[in-house]
Amino acid sequence: MSLTKSRLAIILSKLRVFDDPKFIDEQYTVDSEIGATILWNAFMSGDIQGRKIADLGAGTGLLGIGASLLEAKEVFFVERDTNVTPILHANLQEAAKNMQNCITHVLLDDVKNFGQPVDTVIQNPPFGVKKMHADRIFLEKAFEIAHVVYSFHKSESTDFLKKFAEQHNFSLVSEQKFAFPLKRTMKFHTSRIKCIDVSCYVFRKK
Repeated sequence: MSLTKSRLAIILSKLRVFDDPKFIDEQYTVDSEIGATILWNAFMSGDIQGRKIADLGAGTGLLGIGASLLEAKEVFFVERDTNVTPILHANLQEAAKNMQNCITHVLLDDVKNFGQPVDTVIQNPPFGVKKMHADRIFLEKAFEIAHVVYSFHKSESTDFLKKFAEQHNFSLVSEQKFAFPLKRTMKFHTSRIKCIDVSCYVFRKK
């Protein structure tokens, strides 16, 4: 494995982001440093290299592309927004020169329709602020198809997520907190960057 964590962050930082993010879908790009940290942790835990990965609600593809760069066996990018998938394809093409034998699939569909079993899900779902319980749809699908799930949620959700995981025969095994930078991408944003408390939660099937 020749790729370092710092090199991974640099590659991810050069990927294109949303041209016109949708407010109702909470389309915010994961910061490249945060993404690299979580992906590297997953890699070191044995959850990426040689594994089948799903990036649900892939957006512009940062998490799935990061998994591809870290020698995942196969990555499924599931995204329903037709305005975003061209950017995802462009990012995949740009990152391809640094990939080693990873099979990638871009699926234009709702995550509820995805049924391919995988080893690991790595996702940044909507936080459920604009559409109530939108995050639950992503988690339920992740618990259905994978044995390990890395998922970003607002840090205030910890107690709920622990109970929700237990109901689906998963354990919440770790939480890593971040000051998640939301850049000024929506017309109503007044600050250039606003940070909110977000955690990446790791769930493992019992």
